[in-house]
Amino acid sequence: MSQFRRCWQAERGPRLFERGLAAARQCREREGSLEDVPRKRVETIVDDAGVEQTIKLGVWLTNQRSRRGTLTEERAAALNELGIRWL
Repeated sequence: MSQFRRCWQAERGPRLFERGLAAARQCREREGSLEDVPRKRVETIVDDAGVEQTIKLGVWLTNQRSRRGTLTEERAAALNELGIRWL
C-alpha cells in the first residue's frame, strides 16, 4: 500500500466516524433512541462546510457494534452516551 493511500485513510477515518456520530445524534434526537434502527436507515446531515452528506446509519451502527473490542475509549464512550445497544 502506498504511503499516500495510508495517509489518506488515516485522515478519512476520523471524519467518517464523526459523520456517523452526527447522523446517530440526529436520529436519536428525532426518534428518542437508537434501539430499533434498521440496517437500511439512511440519514442526511449537513457537515461543517454546509454540504449535505448522506450517511448509511444502519450500516454504520452495525459496523461500530462489530468493532466494539477495537474502538478507542473515546469512540466507545461517545456511542455509549448515545445509548447504543451493543447486543
